[in-house]
Amino acid sequence: MGRIAVAAIVSLWVVPISVLMNHIVPEPYMDEIFHVPQAQQYCKGNFRSWDPMITTPPGLYYLSLAHVAYLFPGMSFIKAATSFSEVCSTSILRSFNGVLAFLCSVLAYEIITHLRPALDEGKATLYAVVLALFPLHWFFTFLYYTDVASLGAVLAMYLACLKKKYWFSALLGVMAVVIRQTNIVWMLFVCCCEVINITLGGQRDKIDVDDTDFSTRKNVELTPANSITLGSNLRKRKLRSSVDNGILLMSTRSVSSQKLTSGFLDEIKAIFLRLWQMKLEALVSFSPFILVLAAFIAFVRWNGSVVLGAKEAHAVSPHFAQIMYFGLFSALMAPMHCSLSQAVDLFRSMSRNKFLTLFQLSLALGAGFISIHFFSIVHPYLLADNRHYPFYLWRKVIKAHWSMNYLLIPLYVYSWLSIITRLGW
Repeated sequence: MGRIAVAAIVSLWVVPISVLMNHIVPEPYMDEIFHVPQAQQYCKGNFRSWDPMITTPPGLYYLSLAHVAYLFPGMSFIKAATSFSEVCSTSILRSFNGVLAFLCSVLAYEIITHLRPALDEGKATLYAVVLALFPLHWFFTFLYYTDVASLGAVLAMYLACLKKKYWFSALLGVMAVVIRQTNIVWMLFVCCCEVINITLGGQRDKIDVDDTDFSTRKNVELTPANSITLGSNLRKRKLRSSVDNGILLMSTRSVSSQKLTSGFLDEIKAIFLRLWQMKLEALVSFSPFILVLAAFIAFVRWNGSVVLGAKEAHAVSPHFAQIMYFGLFSALMAPMHCSLSQAVDLFRSMSRNKFLTLFQLSLALGAGFISIHFFSIVHPYLLADNRHYPFYLWRKVIKAHWSMNYLLIPLYVYSWLSIITRLGW
């Protein structure tokens, strides 16, 4: 029922806005001037044709062929199209991303319910709908870009991996990489998440037993000593689905920064030790992902670059400032990071060990300064196209004054500290 509700709610904006979009902007817009003609060449059977300005692999175009093939019989029957290539119009190609938007929302719902099985169905539906409204995803739902198909493949890969279907997950990883090659990073992320789940499985089983005991003794208050025994933040995420939020929040805040840091480092050590002990089993289990990674490395070596076209404008460069931008953007998209209570809670948790906090803040601010001053790259396309929001953010905010770039560093640092703290809770 939850999946149907999510799809129905998402359709309330996808369908009417798609119709409005095609009415106002019927012709290819922005980068659609590359993607739409390329897909139309594939619809005509010209698979050797390739626009040298396209940087991503042709995965989106092959998937679009299946979408067009599905619609062709019906459109031919009602005389809306006389040939296969005629169905391959801008509006039909855009509608494929609309279909994928439904898929992404349902996949988000499935992942949420898998990670938090005790969560109420209504809340899971609400969370999935809110995620479907994420601005970057929402905007590209109505254009023929690779973003929505890329997200759908990554979410499907993650869900399959959570369900221990590693070969299927790796196959979906191949699809994700063929749609957008940088998804190789997300495949590694998914793989590493599962490595953590497997290597800490025994410890989590122990915590699950403790969770059952907690459920029968709801009035028992969790002491700081017990909270330390439960381990570091990675295991607390598993614990939170069963333990009352208020009790867990109180226990989390009672642990000092030193013990949390120590616990985290101890857990990293435990992961590597356990991984070494079960190296043969891990190698067999994750061999599909290793094969995909090896194939990707071979492709990059053969191609001479990560991208297919416009290689000069898309050279691999250390753009660490992007991490700063990402932190601030993510924090702004989640209101809890911008609330006064979150800032106060963060200050209180850091004030318990002033020396350690001062050292960590100095380190974070120093890293932020180095990232902004030495590793801030301005892509030529950012300065050339005023149809993108980043064009105005760069000119009106970041480059409003030479000092603005540096004045934003404390905000970048706060954003990341808030995100990390929330993930720990």
